[in-house]
Amino acid sequence: MSGIDSTARVAIARAMVAHYNAQDADAYVALMTEDACEAGYRGAVLREGREGVRAGLKAMFAQFPQNRAEIVAEQVFGETVLLHERVARAPHGEKFEVMSIYSFENDKVSRVEFIR
Repeated sequence: MSGIDSTARVAIARAMVAHYNAQDADAYVALMTEDACEAGYRGAVLREGREGVRAGLKAMFAQFPQNRAEIVAEQVFGETVLLHERVARAPHGEKFEVMSIYSFENDKVSRVEFIR
């Protein structure tokens, strides 16, 4: 069991979304373990390692400079945080919903999986 409680884990996941919305890839990955990854749910790794996540986010932010995620709901299961998010690539652009599953190692996120 990690050394932080569920309230702290939710705060970290929420902070990651805030950094995502601010398009601050450096602050986003600072909340992750060095070997963290982002992946499809139970599937292929999309971005591997802190540097891979940083590079992938910076490329996405360049492509979608108005990209934003809104947290619709949150749930904690043990040491895992689930966020239901609405994402808009631009104010009048593509919109979709995603479930983000945040796994932790101590006080850092080790994996984020997305169901879309």
